[in-house]
Parts: sequence; C-alpha cells; structure tokens
Amino acid sequence: MSVSLTPGSLTRLLGEWNVGAAPAYRELADVVRLLILDGRVALDVALPSERSLAATLGISRTTVTAAYALLRDQGFLSSGQGSRSRSCIPSQGPAHAGGPDGALRLSGAPGLAVPDGILDLAYAPLPASGEVVHRAFAAALTELPALLPGFGYDALGVGRLREAIAAQYTAAGVPTTAGQILVTSGAQHALNIVLRTLAGRSGTKVLVEHPSYPNALDAIRAAGCRPVPVAMPVAAPNGTAQRGTARNAGGHDGTLHTSAGGWDLDAMESALLQQRPAMAYVVPDFHNPTGRLMPDSQRRRLVKAAAASGTVLVADETLRELNLDGAGSAPMAAFSAAVVSLGSLSKSHWAGLRTGWIRASEPLIQRFAAARTTLDLGGPVVEQLAAAHLVNAIAEPLPARLAALRENRDTLLDLVREHLPGWEPERPDGGLSLWCRLPAPISTALAVVAPDVGIRLAAGPRFGVGGAFEQYLRLPFTLPPEQLKTAVLALRAAQDRLEASPQLRRELAGRRDLTGPPAVAIA
Repeated sequence: MSVSLTPGSLTRLLGEWNVGAAPAYRELADVVRLLILDGRVALDVALPSERSLAATLGISRTTVTAAYALLRDQGFLSSGQGSRSRSCIPSQGPAHAGGPDGALRLSGAPGLAVPDGILDLAYAPLPASGEVVHRAFAAALTELPALLPGFGYDALGVGRLREAIAAQYTAAGVPTTAGQILVTSGAQHALNIVLRTLAGRSGTKVLVEHPSYPNALDAIRAAGCRPVPVAMPVAAPNGTAQRGTARNAGGHDGTLHTSAGGWDLDAMESALLQQRPAMAYVVPDFHNPTGRLMPDSQRRRLVKAAAASGTVLVADETLRELNLDGAGSAPMAAFSAAVVSLGSLSKSHWAGLRTGWIRASEPLIQRFAAARTTLDLGGPVVEQLAAAHLVNAIAEPLPARLAALRENRDTLLDLVREHLPGWEPERPDGGLSLWCRLPAPISTALAVVAPDVGIRLAAGPRFGVGGAFEQYLRLPFTLPPEQLKTAVLALRAAQDRLEASPQLRRELAGRRDLTGPPAVAIA
C-alpha cells in the first residue's frame, strides 16, 4: 500500500527549520534529509506536493521546488513523471555522479560511487607501490605456464605463497610451516571464514575492542553473532590512557597520546571471564581506528585470559607493517600456539591485490579450508604467484611508504591543530589514520553535510556498537599533503555550518538514539 505524508505532518517534523544560516531551500533540504536518514520519514513515502507544502509553510513554491531538486540530486528523493517525490537512500551515489554519458564515475571506494571532485576520507588504503607490484605480476606471468596443466583449484592456496608467508612468521619469532597457512582473498574474507568456523551459531558472543574496525563489526553481525564490546581507554594530553573522558587541558596542543598501554586489560579479562565468548577479535598492531600498538606485556595477559575462558583469540595483523615510529612488538602468536592470526597485503602494498591469509594450527587450518569451500574453491593463481614475490621481498617498498606516511601524519596533525583547534587528535604509533575527539557530538551531522563541502566521511558510530562514538571521527592521512589541507578546510566549513544552524544540531541530538549513521563504504 502506498504511504504518503501530509503537509501538516511534515511541517510538524520539520520544526524550526528556517534559521537564516543558509538559503531557505538548502535549510529545508538539510532537515528533510536528516529526517529520512534517522527514520522519522520512512523510505518510499510520498512527500507533499511542492504547492501544498509551500502553502502550509508559508514560503514560495520556488523554495520548495529547489529543495526537492537538491534532495533528488543527492539521491534522497525519487519521482516519476507526474508522480509525487518519494523518500529514498542513495544506493550508488548522487545522481550527478555520472559523466557526460550518464555512467557513474567511481572514486575507487568499495561498493559506492562517489562524484568526481569529492575527497574520500572514509577510505584509508594507499595507492599501489607501483613498480614493485608491476614487477611481481610480470614475474608471475612467466611462472604461470608451469601450473596450467593442473586444475587451478586449491582451497589452501598456492604452495609457494604459503611457504613465503610461513617464512615471514618464522623470521618474526613464530615458527610456522606452510601447513599452518590458508591463503584468502583479503583479510575480510579470512575473518568471514574464521567466523563461519568458530562462531557459526546465531547469538554466539564475539569480544571486540570498542572502537573497532567497521567491516569486522559488520561481518560479526552478518554471521548472526553478538559483539561484546570492551572500551579502550581514552587517550589523554599528558601521554597516559584514562578510563574517563579526556578533555583539552590548558596549555597542551590538543594532541592526545597513550604511552601507558592502549588497552584496558582489566576490563578485557573481566569480560572474558564473565561472558566467555567463543571468539575475541582484536587489532593489536596499529589498531584501527586509533593507531595504537599493544605492548608485549598486555599481549601476554590477553593470551592468558583468552585461554582461561576458552576463547579463541583472533589477531588482525593487516596493519603490522605500517610501523611509523619503529616501536618493537612480537606477533600475538608468539605468546600462544592457539592464536589465530589474520594478515593481508592490502595496507602494505595494494588493496587491489585481494590477497590475505590465516595462520593457525594445522588442525584449525583444515577446518577453515573445509568452511572456505562453502564460500569459494580457491583464489586466483596469478595473484597468488605475484603475492609470493611481494611477501618474499616484503620490506622493499616500505621505507619510502613509511616516510611519506610519517610526513602526512605530521601534516594532518598540524592542520587539525591550526584549523580545528577544538579537536583532539590522537597521535597514532602506526597505521593510516587519526582518531579525533570532536568538541561536540557532531560526527553524524558532519558526515551528512560533508558532500556539500567536497568530502566524504565515515561517522564515528560506524566504528562502534549501539551508536557510540558520536563525538569521534577517523581521518586518514593517505592523501597527498595538499589534498589533506583541502579536506581539513572543508571540515572547518562543515563545522562552521553546523555551529550556525541550531536546527541541524537539534536534529543531530535526535540521531544519537538511533542504530546507525548514514550508510557509507569504509576501508
């Protein structure tokens, strides 16, 4: 049955929308967009006609026409010839994302088309280490003919790649054989295999850090599991980690640090003992989104606590190579043979490789391989041959990439301090992004208005459970310095717009009780 909204009903939902902070049509479009995003205007609901809404609001029809046109352009309204506009959510980016031929132009973000000219701050990976990757594929093509007589299916992965990965673990102090490696199509694929094997029953508990990687949280929920979040200590200006809320103390530059251990091991031990989750998913090496490195002393405690509770500890090590400050740490598996490790070349070399792996005991690897065949029968052979060359020379592209990332990190920290003085970015030990505490709970609102100022954001609540982290935002420093400056100036413009619009702030307060921020692809 078709559902429609009367002019009076929409007017009541709009509240005091026209505060004079922007052109009236834009203010009207902003509030309607927020009403759609937070569910107060359901999807596929017919909005009032332009004429009737204008009469009810006491404004010109031209204003309503322009507001509706803007919402259609952004993908929040759809309408056919002669029919009323209906509410919707953009599924493939705004209508103006197309080129001259009408085809969508992709920005490179997974699963989402983005208009040309938009700087994507929801997407953190680096471009390829070009010459190194190209050389690896050229070598792989010369090796391919020797494998062509075979079937090409291998649920465990090409042998020479598994041997190369095993050698890297052994060199890092974790003796490993090729039989302990399963090659996957990226770390996300690896996590899904592990979830299907270890936590496949609906309602199974999985302990996670809070905040955590959004795509991991999505995979845990999609598997029917229940995340058990354990809060990470809040970074503080004096270089310590606190369980409370960090405030910008007078006299410091706004940058936060965590020199006293970035995880609350007391809380994690308590959660493991009381909840006894089947699995725990952690990112100990340059945690996403905070960039923290777990000290070896905390790794040892966590492994012991997981063993005591009967929990399988899964360590995501995809960012381990991006060690910006040269801090030392042992792989989590160095402390227990029961640890399941996930790795990938996506962050260190190129996300387009889609090559990841699982390291575990041989019996577990056999279980993972059996579960994998319900998803696929193996990975592409050429990519695995190329990946073997990259793993065998894994350090080759890293010095230049790490130097560029250090410069970008420092540039972004300086830009935030200069142009966003109320923000408190945490200085990461490694990884690809800053985790910023905002001066107010405006993360979702910033994400909503961001495209209007030329950027795309992943709101803080995407990194949490139950709507947490509305006062936080992840900012990657993978863009060139000049684009980082453009992005920070755009963030300043978006914040200024919110500060000038009390109605948008009130709409934001209403969003904090909802289950999720605007949908956006994140990596």
